[in-house]
Order: sequence, then structure tokens, then C-alpha cells
Amino acid sequence: MLPRMTIAQRESFLAGAHVGVLGVRDTRPGALEPLLVPLWYVYEPGGEVVVQTGRESLKARLIREAGRFSLCVQDERAPYRYVSVAGPVVSVSDPADPAERAAMAHRYLPPDEAAAYLRSTKDQLTDDVTFRMRPERWRSADFSTFAAELV
Repeated sequence: MLPRMTIAQRESFLAGAHVGVLGVRDTRPGALEPLLVPLWYVYEPGGEVVVQTGRESLKARLIREAGRFSLCVQDERAPYRYVSVAGPVVSVSDPADPAERAAMAHRYLPPDEAAAYLRSTKDQLTDDVTFRMRPERWRSADFSTFAAELV
């Protein structure tokens, strides 16, 4: 059995600045697996998972069709940890809010890099939408206890 995190631990971990991997059912003819793509996201404990993407992108289309998506985040350093969540889309903001977009860039990049990124991608403000997902299903593991027992 995997060493699960408590509710507080998993929410705190998900709230950290990890690159997430979004998963959504792929309904294109011949598609056998879900679409999986890395992206930035925002989450506050007890809240919703927030992602932004191009309005006309494949992932946006598939999220709209499915009405839900999954997100998995991990710590690639030992001892390994991960959290995955899945749930319904509860709102879509079109176009994306500039302040939310700026906050997300500053979450992942140092201040001067975030400012440069926002300047160089300013056209995305008119092309991006924001999806909010309410986590319903959680999976998590924290191998730190297991790793400590091996020492």
C-alpha cells in the first residue's frame, strides 16, 4: 500500500509551485489514450485548480468536451512524492484575466524573467482562457517515511 498523505499534506503539496501534467479524455478518432500535457497551474488549499491555455488549443477543446480534467504533480527528488486530482470544470473565464496570468508567471519565474515572459507573450491575453476545476478525487503518496525506514 502506498504511503498516502493527509488531507492537509496533499493540499499543501498541490499548492506548491510544481509543473503539473494535465490529463483529459481524447475523443479524436483513433485516440487510444488521454491527452497528457505539462503546464503551469494555481491551487490554494480548499480551492479550485486553475489552468490557462489557448482558447483554440486541443486541450481547451477536449476539456470543454469532457467537462473535467485531471492534474498530477510530483517531486522528482528522493524521497518521491506526488498528488493527482480529478474533477469537473466549474467555470471558464474567456478571455483569461491579465492579473491571474501575471500572478501565474510570477509563481513560476523570477521577477525579471516573469516580466520578460509576460511582455513577450502579451498576445496570449486575448487568446487564452482559464479553466477552474473542483478536485473530487485525490491520489497521493509520500515515500519519505518509507525511505527513512530503509536507512
